Amino acid sequence: MFEKKVPIFIYCVSPVHMGAGVAIGVIDNPIQRERHTDYPMIAGSGLKGAIRHDFWTQANGDDEKEAIISKIFGPEPGASSDYAGAISFSDAQLVAFPVRCTKNAFVYATSETVLARLKRLLSIASGSDSWKVPLLKSDAQCFVADNGCLNGDKLLLEAFVFTAKQDPAVAEIAKWLSENAFPEDEAFGFFREKIKSELVLLSGEDFSYFVRNATVVEPHVRISDASGTAVEGGLFYTENLPPETLLVSLAMASRERQDEGGLSADDVMDKVLKKCEGHGSDKDLCGIDGRVIQIGGDVTSGRGQVFIKAVKP
Repeated sequence: MFEKKVPIFIYCVSPVHMGAGVAIGVIDNPIQRERHTDYPMIAGSGLKGAIRHDFWTQANGDDEKEAIISKIFGPEPGASSDYAGAISFSDAQLVAFPVRCTKNAFVYATSETVLARLKRLLSIASGSDSWKVPLLKSDAQCFVADNGCLNGDKLLLEAFVFTAKQDPAVAEIAKWLSENAFPEDEAFGFFREKIKSELVLLSGEDFSYFVRNATVVEPHVRISDASGTAVEGGLFYTENLPPETLLVSLAMASRERQDEGGLSADDVMDKVLKKCEGHGSDKDLCGIDGRVIQIGGDVTSGRGQVFIKAVKP
């Protein structure tokens, strides 16, 4: 049973490839998607594995640190043990998806379903959000937080034109996301302000179209080590989540399972999320809150860089 739950936001700094392992259609390496919505996602098991690897890299062979990691995340795969880890992560769900806009480069798109799921996740963690999920009216194709991204009353996304209206409820959610989902670093100041004015609520149908068709699809060519030239038939396509995508997951902690008098659920969560105070310290491991970590594949191509932000209680 999980005794401590904290929502964590995941902000994509680079393209992110969390592979599905099964090729569908023309994309050889698609990303993970939910079966019932077809929305991009990050499986909780992969997220936990990436975070564990980040901690293991920090340990750098230190036996004491590796023992702490095993207590929190469980023993190494394949190791004989009678206990499980004390931290888990739910599948990361979409919160906002970047869509190309003729004004101000891009907007953060979301939908009623996405926001309702976010609100439900926050309630599971006993969150104190006060905003309500807005519902699109029949006479508007989309709601915006602010008119700054509009051309008159029109919003131009990709090759599509939407009739838009400013909505106070969307503006309230945009402000909440700016304060809770985005890193506090000065480097993210521009994006905290951007989402305040450029969060766009689309219908479920329109949102689904963009998350299916506006991802990053990159062609790759296999190169022969011997000849240094392209391998015949070696062209393949890889799909990525685009930079500026925002997702949310739920970190869930229980007491340490290895030792009855060991770490409490609060201790486990604190160690996983603890703000980094001097990377490389001889004593402490840096938690993921407020840091960039790498998740997914294509790490040697610079893919998978994400910023983690834990929601304060």
